[in-house]
Amino acid sequence: MAALGWLTPRRRSATARSVLAGEASAEAARKSEQELQESYEQEHAKARDAEEPPFPVEGDDKAAAFFDLDNTVMQGAAIFHFGRGLYKRKFFQRRELTRFAWQQAWFRLAGVEDPEHMQDARDSALSIVKGHRVSELMSIGEEIYDEYMAERIWPGTRALAQAHLDAGQKVWLVTAAPVEIATVIARRLGLTGALGTVAESVDGIYTGKLVGEPLHGPAKAEAVRALAGAENLDLARCAAYSDSHNDIPMLSLVGHPYAINPDSKLRKHARERDWRLRDYRTGRKAAKVGIPAAAGVGALAGGTAAAIAVHRRRR
Repeated sequence: MAALGWLTPRRRSATARSVLAGEASAEAARKSEQELQESYEQEHAKARDAEEPPFPVEGDDKAAAFFDLDNTVMQGAAIFHFGRGLYKRKFFQRRELTRFAWQQAWFRLAGVEDPEHMQDARDSALSIVKGHRVSELMSIGEEIYDEYMAERIWPGTRALAQAHLDAGQKVWLVTAAPVEIATVIARRLGLTGALGTVAESVDGIYTGKLVGEPLHGPAKAEAVRALAGAENLDLARCAAYSDSHNDIPMLSLVGHPYAINPDSKLRKHARERDWRLRDYRTGRKAAKVGIPAAAGVGALAGGTAAAIAVHRRRR
């Protein structure tokens, strides 16, 4: 009996170690598969680039490029960086900044686009600018760009935009951010202009309402379609760039779609359709850093991420 008592814990310990070994092996296999897939994508992109004719085509005045802003051209969300700048200038209180940060981080990290939540986020942003002059916000936007945004521009994406400009093509930002912010960023980057969400103003003063709805998802595609018609562009010769599956309607509209720093859904969609992929992040996990990492407010970011984690555990 003594011998049996001595063997029993050994068997249990061996079982636990076996489970651990199996889990570790599975994780290593999954990681290896992911790394191999990324390596394949990079080699495939190089081979395809070598085989295909140069793009963009120089002197093609029927072509243009459309770039999403958040996490495509710039790390993080433009509206959050703008909010930080307004808070610094005492446009609103700290509790409003925390609420604003939570709304933006939830949208980015949790991937949830609940209509009521998005409406609350829009109302919060609009209430901040209500009663202020458009010219005032534009002027402040120039300062905020230098303070928070300039250093967050992805060099790789910036080079892609410059390639289109060098080819003599127009380059537009297409974003759900307010058109005033988007216009400042486009001008500072030397781009043609910007399509963005339009906040209503009367006599140059914001009313706290939107004109239509935020330029998000399908609305971006409609904006690009309308601009292409006005500019006499051939969409089959145009390019579009985005990190988000929400922009699949816009990407599907053009002949040259690019997935830049793609989220998992867009990456999968792009692979299935053989779209070009470019990833300028230091690691795949950077896809979920989003707004808090770009915010530079450690305590606020940590609290937001923790709150999201708690919410997920409770669901």
